[in-house]
Amino acid sequence: ILPCQHNLCRKCANDVFQASNPLWQSRGSSAVPSGGRFRCPSCRHEVVLDRHGVYGLQRNLLVENIIDIYKQESARPLHAKAEQHLMCEEHEDERINIYCLRCEAPTCSLCKVFGAHKDCEVAPLPAVYQRQKSELSDGIAMLVAGNDRIQAIITQMEEICHTIEENGRRQKQHVGLRFDALYGILEERKKELLQSIAAEQEAKLQRVRGLIRQYGDHLEASSKLVESAIHAMEEPQMAVYLQHSKELLKKITDMSKASMSSRPEPGYENMDHFSINVDYVAEMLRTIEFQTGA
Repeated sequence: ILPCQHNLCRKCANDVFQASNPLWQSRGSSAVPSGGRFRCPSCRHEVVLDRHGVYGLQRNLLVENIIDIYKQESARPLHAKAEQHLMCEEHEDERINIYCLRCEAPTCSLCKVFGAHKDCEVAPLPAVYQRQKSELSDGIAMLVAGNDRIQAIITQMEEICHTIEENGRRQKQHVGLRFDALYGILEERKKELLQSIAAEQEAKLQRVRGLIRQYGDHLEASSKLVESAIHAMEEPQMAVYLQHSKELLKKITDMSKASMSSRPEPGYENMDHFSINVDYVAEMLRTIEFQTGA
């Protein structure tokens, strides 16, 4: 039995080895070669021989036992097998000892001379027996060889299945990495765009809040001046009133002239210019497909 589990008789193994290594053995020498290598006739697996040559290969004891039993059965005389002594149904005292070639059935001599097979061509039973046993043996050998080839094909297809699974796993990993790279680009671009929005948002908020503080300060000062003016209006003494009224009037005039026209232009709060259209990008992403060419 070869390392690839295919069966080969020692003579055939030696012949295959000699065919693969024509210069290994000296001319005219009958010695069995040692060492070397050859390929299995069924699956082409390389067989490496040690110093014992083909005699170093493992023996298939099961097949040897089957062959020995077959040889013993073939060599046993017909008369030694009681089960072979069948009697003719037409002539009960006659043994079946010939074979009708036309009818393809065993029969007896009387059937050939007087019976249903008198016009048929017959042959001795042992000769037909040995011939059909040989044909059956050849058929068994063909089936065994065919089984070995089928087993080799099954092994090859199992290897193909393993390769398909491995290639599928590798390609899935490759596709996953490519999409992860796309995710990374999208996340980076998203971060950049959000930062742009945040920067303008903060700048606008700072400006408007600064204006709110200015208007608040002006309102507070104006309110205090109003309170002072009301308090002055309540002064009953004319001389006291006139001592402070001129300064108070000047403050009111300056306060009323103070410019508070600075304010955000209409639509300043609008942030719509940051809107984006990703429809074309989404459509392009949907067209991602496997490459058909190398």
